[in-house]
Amino acid sequence: MSGGLLERAERAWNGELDLTREHPLSGGIRETGGGEEIAPGVFFSTTLSNVAAFRTNEGLVLVDTGEFGLASMHHERIRSWDHSRLNLAVFSHGHIDHVFGVAPFEEEARANGWPPPEVIAHEAVPARFERYVLTAGYNAVINQRQFGLTDQFTWPTEYPQPDRTYRDSLSVKAGADRFELHHARGETDDHTWTWVPSRRVLCSGDLFIWATPNAGNPQKVQRYPREWARALRMMADLGAELLLPGHGFLIVGAGRIRQALSDTAELLEHLHDRTVEMMNAGATLDEIIHTVTTPAHLLDRPYLQPIYDDPEFVVRNVWRLYGGWYDGNPSRLKPPRDSEAAAEIAALAGGADRLAATARERAAEGRLRLAAHLADLAWRAAPDDPTVGSAHREIFDLLAETESSVMAKGIYRWAAGGGTPSRPGHPAKGA
Repeated sequence: MSGGLLERAERAWNGELDLTREHPLSGGIRETGGGEEIAPGVFFSTTLSNVAAFRTNEGLVLVDTGEFGLASMHHERIRSWDHSRLNLAVFSHGHIDHVFGVAPFEEEARANGWPPPEVIAHEAVPARFERYVLTAGYNAVINQRQFGLTDQFTWPTEYPQPDRTYRDSLSVKAGADRFELHHARGETDDHTWTWVPSRRVLCSGDLFIWATPNAGNPQKVQRYPREWARALRMMADLGAELLLPGHGFLIVGAGRIRQALSDTAELLEHLHDRTVEMMNAGATLDEIIHTVTTPAHLLDRPYLQPIYDDPEFVVRNVWRLYGGWYDGNPSRLKPPRDSEAAAEIAALAGGADRLAATARERAAEGRLRLAAHLADLAWRAAPDDPTVGSAHREIFDLLAETESSVMAKGIYRWAAGGGTPSRPGHPAKGA
């Protein structure tokens, strides 16, 4: 293999890259990334989220378009490769890092007197955009927390609406090529994966992201692991020779693609099925999250590392899908205020400072989950006590350092900062 993106893809597959640093979802490549022709008539532009471009004799076709802050960069990269008008753009889903890159092409079309590009998406995408407007403040806060953004970050309230939508599947002709769009509920309820049979190219969207699937995100809406796994197995059976994911590295070769998609499906199926099995046996959520684990042979795969999401969070999301928010512990059905419970427990422990000291002792023993729980109780009981605050900060900073997923790191760092956005971080990803 030759070329930057192909070479990096090979190194990633062989486990030669430190993905905790070099995967874009870990805070690695954002603006740098790269863009190049990776097959005849196929251009791939990589950043936080990827854009795939196809040259046809009726103009260009894009699958995904990128985030609003990088729209001009993707446009410039694509124009360095081809100057044909943009004919068609497909949104793999409505997350904000995938849908804001059409505007430069629309401006270009107006200036040149070309027909505007047509945007196609699943029929649930407009409803997502409506929800984003309704919950703009909430989405700003959770993305500040998840990615360590400052409180200057705001959530967009205007969105590029699709020109055409579909429900289950749609086949679109562009020159000699046919682009087959398929809906699947997975990371989102509005997901589209695209198959280009004439080129043997598969665009998976975020159904494959070179990491543990984003199927458990603790701050965002419901994910659908069972249907997600079915879609992965459908894609695995296509015989694709080139996989262009929504995030992460491309994959070349039918055998590798089948393996990566099948392994990802197996991971989701295992977490889903074991969780449902325990639910059916009457287990509580506490019992389930401390029992269900991921097979080691899957977590050893370089493309299934818990870089962004965490398998434990996937288990929680399966519970939420089928079991609602009640976790099986009656004391948490109608709980007291956190501050009230914390004050009572601190008093029983001999004071918040004593509780904080115990938290430090448990952290020194390596019992970080328990330490964090005690430290949080102490801090809620005495938020202005500097000794308690110091213990709280130290323990949650330590937790952040020991976690692998961006989601856990972000929440723990937010807690260490006292619940304020205090550190520079990552661009936002959709909810």
